Formats: sequence, structure tokens, C-alpha cells
Amino acid sequence: MSTATLSSQAAATTRRPVAVGILAAITGSHLVNDMMQSLILALYPILKGQFQLSFAQVGLITLTYQLTASLFQPLIGLRTDRRPAPYSLPFGMGSTLCGLLLLAYAPNFAMVLCAAMLVGIGSAIFHPESSRIARLASGGRHGLSQSVFQVGGNTGTAIGPLIAAAVIVPNGRTSVAWFAGAALLGIGLLSYVGRWYQQHLTASAATKPATTHRQAAALPPRTVAWVIAILLVLIFSKYFYIAGLSSYYTFYLIQKFQVSVQSAQLHLFGFLLASAAGTLIGGPVGDRIGRKPVIWASILGVAPFALVLPYADLGWTTVLTMLIGFVLSSAFSAILVYAQELMPNRIGTVSGLFFGFAFGMGGLGAAVLGVMADHTGIFRVYQMISFLPLLGIVAAFLPSRRHA
Repeated sequence: MSTATLSSQAAATTRRPVAVGILAAITGSHLVNDMMQSLILALYPILKGQFQLSFAQVGLITLTYQLTASLFQPLIGLRTDRRPAPYSLPFGMGSTLCGLLLLAYAPNFAMVLCAAMLVGIGSAIFHPESSRIARLASGGRHGLSQSVFQVGGNTGTAIGPLIAAAVIVPNGRTSVAWFAGAALLGIGLLSYVGRWYQQHLTASAATKPATTHRQAAALPPRTVAWVIAILLVLIFSKYFYIAGLSSYYTFYLIQKFQVSVQSAQLHLFGFLLASAAGTLIGGPVGDRIGRKPVIWASILGVAPFALVLPYADLGWTTVLTMLIGFVLSSAFSAILVYAQELMPNRIGTVSGLFFGFAFGMGGLGAAVLGVMADHTGIFRVYQMISFLPLLGIVAAFLPSRRHA
């Protein structure tokens, strides 16, 4: 058989049709999951007033749910690489639902932290397996599928403040419980996805392709470890900076420009919506031109905007934060697919590591920056974090590979 024939057969195997229904279901579930997470962020002004919280305590809420997710996600990814669990996804959404209901009726700050922990556990279960399923449904267009999957999450995150401004602020914290129906919808979608994944596993076990165990990274293990470390530095710079924007943006606007809580929520929605739009760009562009240029441009490219932001008036603050959200959000899909291509037999572990590290850096950033805000003020915090995108320069040390 000719080389050309073998190549065409390999391409046909790699380029399967995209499982559109499954990708849509997992993306919709991601929207629901992250919308419920973002309700916590959107509730911060209400919680701060009701329980008389300091900025450090507000940061502790973020730290609790993101650190919970950070610690569990790599372990769950490692476990599901060895033993897939198709029906773990609805269980994770159930944990998030319980956290949402507890958040609505929590009588004190300690119970708010318990609610945040339940949401974190739900995210820890959801992200590694759902990222794997998005890759399986991609038909070989891994960057595109991860971007679509991430758009679901970012859109859900953006909707949270809008819901808070339109529904929760006027009706009170207990109105959070009204959105339990969205969680039940997510459980239904994930049950459908779980059945598809179980069928996929059964079919894969029957065929047992010989190439499965011969997949390996094209780089030596030591180089792979070095590249993973560089990617984690980039995740640190992105999510530590994003923690300052997403957790304290409403307080920054209220204190600096004397806007109302609802107006601040709408500004936060604009930033998060721009982030959702930018997420869709990184994956497909990375499929076409390579992951490294996207990673480089998305993180280092926002540095000028970030450095100017603390000195801008309200109009330019709105424009700059939307530009930052749009450009910076394109990084994660490219980083995640780059890492998955380095370790193709450890998709769950890699996904859990990167989602978990992102959550951990976001939570740690929120806690650290909250303490700093208590001592130096929000404006000073925004000045200090404006230098973080400059760490994008380390992307220069990433290997230039044909698919990266």
C-alpha cells in the first residue's frame, strides 16, 4: 500500500465528524455550571453588606471554592484517566446545586464558605471529564472544540452579574434559589452526555486500536516538564490578574467613580461578556497558525491596556477592561490544547492540572489581593497587578512545533 494511501487513511481517522449534539450539550452544561459559580462573585456586594465582611473575608469566599476545585481537579483527572466515570458529571452538577441552595439561605459567614466549598467540589468533578469529552467530540479540531467549550463557561460567568443586577439585587439573596431549575437542566444534559460517553467507551474497548499505547509526546520527558512549568507560569499571570478584575471590579468602580451597585454589575457583565467572545478566538486560530503565537499575543498583548487601566476615567475603564477580557481570554484554550498535545495519553490529568491550577491561582489571588485592598486600598491593588501580564514574555521559551 502506498504512503499516500496510508496518509489519507490516517487523516480520515483523525478527522472524524464533530459530534455537534454532544459538544452543544457539554457547552450548555458548562454555561450552567459557571453561571452558578459567578452568582457567588455577583453576590459579593450583598454578602459584604449583610454579614459586614472585610475585603479579606470576601477574598476568602473566592479562595474557598477555587482552592477546593484546585485541589480536587488534578486528582479526579488522574483517577478518570485510569478508570473513566461517565456518570460522575451529573453528580458534580448536583453538588453545585446544593451549594447554590445553601448560598441562598446561609445564616452566617461560615455557611457561606460551606456553600462555596460545595460549588468548588462540583466544578472539580465537572471540568476534567467535560474537557475530555469536548476533545472526544471534536472530530480532531481540538482547538475549536476547547474554545466552544470554554465559551459556554465564560458566557455563564458573564450572565451571573446580569442576573444579579436584574433579579437578585432587587429581590434579595434568597432569590438565588430560583435558579435551581438551571442546575436541574444541567443534570439532564450531563446525563445525556454520560450515556454517549459510556457508549464511546464500550465501542473503544471493543476495537482496541493498536495506536492507543504508541501515542507519546514528541519531546523528551524533561523538556515536557519544562514546557508544562512555563505554561503554569502563564496561567499564574493570567488568573492572578483576572482575580483582581473579577473579584473586586465592582468595588473598584463603586469607590473610584461612585456608581451604583447595579451599574457596577452591568460593567462587570460587559467585561465578562468580552471575555466570553475572546475565548472563541484562541482555539480555532491556534488550530490554524499554532498555539504558541496565540499564547504569546493573548497574555503579553494585554500588558499596555493593563498598565493604563488604573489611570483611566470611567468611559476608558469600560473600554480597556473589555479589551483586556477579549484578548486575555483567548489564552486558556490554546494553553490547554498545547499541554494536551504534549501528553496525549493523560488528557484527564492535564485538564485537571490546568483547570485546578487556574482555579487555585484565582482563589489565591482573590485572597491575597483582598488583604492588600484592606491595607492599601483597591486603587493601589489595581496599580500593582497591572504588571502581571508582562510575565507573558516567558512564552518565548516555548518550543515552536508544527501543531503548537
